[in-house]
Amino acid sequence: MLVPVECNGVSKWVRVPQVEDEYNYSQFLQAVLAKFNLPGSASLSLKDSSNVEVDSDIFDELLKSSGVSFRAEECDGSNAEVEFSEGSSLSDWSPSPSRASQGSSSSGSDSTLILESTKARKRQLVEGPLDSNVARNNVRVALYSKPGGKEIFKEYEKTSTISDVTRRKMVNILVADMVESHGRVPPVNVRILYALGITTLFPKLKDPDSQNGYEHFYDHQSGSGYLAWRLKTVQRNSAQDSKKSRTNFQEGPKTPRSIHSDEKQLTGDECREAISVMKHSSNTTLVKNKMKATFQHRQKVVQDPDTASTVLDLFPRFLDTPGLIDQDFTMIFGEEVSGKFLSKWPTFFKPRVIADCCKNLTTSPHVDELLLAAQQESDDSVWHSEEWDSEMAAILLLLHLLPPTVKGKKAGKMSASEAARRLIKFMKVGSSMETFLKETGPKQPFLLGVGERSNSIQDFYVILDQKAIPCRMQTPVAAFDELFKAHYAFAVSYDDALSSFFIFIQTTVYGIDVGKVKESPRVKEIRARVLHSEV
Repeated sequence: MLVPVECNGVSKWVRVPQVEDEYNYSQFLQAVLAKFNLPGSASLSLKDSSNVEVDSDIFDELLKSSGVSFRAEECDGSNAEVEFSEGSSLSDWSPSPSRASQGSSSSGSDSTLILESTKARKRQLVEGPLDSNVARNNVRVALYSKPGGKEIFKEYEKTSTISDVTRRKMVNILVADMVESHGRVPPVNVRILYALGITTLFPKLKDPDSQNGYEHFYDHQSGSGYLAWRLKTVQRNSAQDSKKSRTNFQEGPKTPRSIHSDEKQLTGDECREAISVMKHSSNTTLVKNKMKATFQHRQKVVQDPDTASTVLDLFPRFLDTPGLIDQDFTMIFGEEVSGKFLSKWPTFFKPRVIADCCKNLTTSPHVDELLLAAQQESDDSVWHSEEWDSEMAAILLLLHLLPPTVKGKKAGKMSASEAARRLIKFMKVGSSMETFLKETGPKQPFLLGVGERSNSIQDFYVILDQKAIPCRMQTPVAAFDELFKAHYAFAVSYDDALSSFFIFIQTTVYGIDVGKVKESPRVKEIRARVLHSEV
């Protein structure tokens, strides 16, 4: 057999002497010395990829396995590399001219096995013989390279065993390494190699009564063991994540975001003190400043499913200090994004939405009423529609262009008129707010307009968690702007029936997560029509 040998940057082919069908270890090392004109008295050491010595008794077995690489080192410190792989042809190896020469001869001592690349390492683990030294060092490298791995060694050295918690941590680290190197479904011999590596590296974890001692970590016959079970969990979670990533885009109100402000953020006792102070302060400026300084803490509260519902109890000033929703939204996205709806909707989007509805919406008494209201000027002395005023009617017309879609086989289709009642409700002046909130139940945020008539609202509120948050400005456009922003301030997802409608507002008007959030074909179609229309 010929093997490629690399020594000090020079590559040559060296013949491995064979005696009675067995590759001779010492004669091979002598051949390496002779081929590279090294002194015959020089001593070579042969080690594996993890710096473990390869003795003569396993040399023949290693050669007969595939994908094996060697590096030889002179014991005085100079280097010589021997690299080969069984079954490789000269063309496969692509030798340099100096590699093309062949030779024979003999000599010996020790040498080094090293993994020249990740590919070589993977190939050796998959195709190589089951070697306890390779297995042990593979596990050692994996544990030392991952956070928390060193603690496993410390615990074992101290107690001669590891606790259940540490064992779970070790298994998680090794399975992560296995999947990273060999994919979601690693070959059986790789799984065995990791199990063998554990019991070789930590001998007191070996089961003396099982056949190999490592079956509690991986038993290839039954497919059981800690490594096998963790692999199944990873595979299951990976499949679910893959499916989820194909159907759900994460960008939206619930996406954690970095702060878009230089405002100093309070933590610890300072944060708790600020929360306490502003609960009882009558100074609006102080309250707003403290709310800015506790913004990051508040975002942690709303992003945590266990604490999200307590945000209005922890920060009750939302309920009596208008403008705090807008302030939080601005700290997330900045002034420019925050002002887009108020600046663009009345002059650009509203007339185009009305024009598109006139051309494309199927007429109905409700749609006709909305169109009549939307096209009427707010300063007209006689109001011809019993619907909402011009501004709110135009917003509801957009909802008719982007009606709810059917989700699931059993789900019935909801009309745009029904969906509108999830966006805004009307309450007559003098009615009990407490009774209204009690009957509302836990729903997604929506607008409540309070007035004598729906087309003449005096006060707007954002309703969240059966609590009424007063809007900063009492106009339909400003109130809707605040409703949209409330989803982000409190990390609340859109109502399913209003999803397409809100996503259009999010991407097309505010310009948030453009190209990142999943949009239905209808959202894209309406955007194209509106943006390219002329009025």
